[in-house]
Amino acid sequence: MSDRRTEIGSALATVRQRITTACRAAGREENAVRLIAVTKTFPASDAALLTDLGVADLGENREQEAGPKVADLRELRPDVTVRWHMLGRLQRNKARAVARWAAEVQSVDSDRLADALDKAVGAARDAGDRTTPLDVLLQVSIDDDPTRGGVGCDTLMPLADHVARSGGLRLRGLMAVAPLTMTPDEAFERLARAADRLRQDHPEATELSSGMTGDLESAVTHGSTCVRVGTALLGTRGLASP
Repeated sequence: MSDRRTEIGSALATVRQRITTACRAAGREENAVRLIAVTKTFPASDAALLTDLGVADLGENREQEAGPKVADLRELRPDVTVRWHMLGRLQRNKARAVARWAAEVQSVDSDRLADALDKAVGAARDAGDRTTPLDVLLQVSIDDDPTRGGVGCDTLMPLADHVARSGGLRLRGLMAVAPLTMTPDEAFERLARAADRLRQDHPEATELSSGMTGDLESAVTHGSTCVRVGTALLGTRGLASP
């Protein structure tokens, strides 16, 4: 077994135990929270090792890096099925490319981006690049700061309704990052209330993506259904992006 596989395997076991412990502490089922391994700035070889260790969900922040990495992983592990998640802010002109490889986009924060993705899904279907709708999470700005992207907690319903009407998109829930101006508990409690309001009108929107390496326990406590972990799995020595 390679040193890198051993390193990642040990880190993965630790992260999985953290999630399990957090679920128990919150009185939740141990399998209630899914792990998305964030592979940004790390090579496809690391993504391949993660899949060897049973990770089925991988996340990227930039299309320019993700597109080549998805193709590389397909060559490295042609028999492995991976769900790729677009996590970072997305420009509309990248929608067509993302629709070719992403199972889910977690950073939709405007009608215009939703429309671009909807159109891109149609083009990808016509080209034979995908056969399913694109799962979508609305990115929420918990403190209503527009500079980081995201729609405010109090104004997300019109966007949710817009996405739900899109033929190529499937509204799945919410995503957020805890701002530095709040404690994780404060941020994720507010996000949980927004998720409750969303599900009143869109009961199918059950996904809540919150929590990263430093605050995943708080996110699990407040109902997160998936956590996005990079540093705790792969370290901080990311290689040059493609």
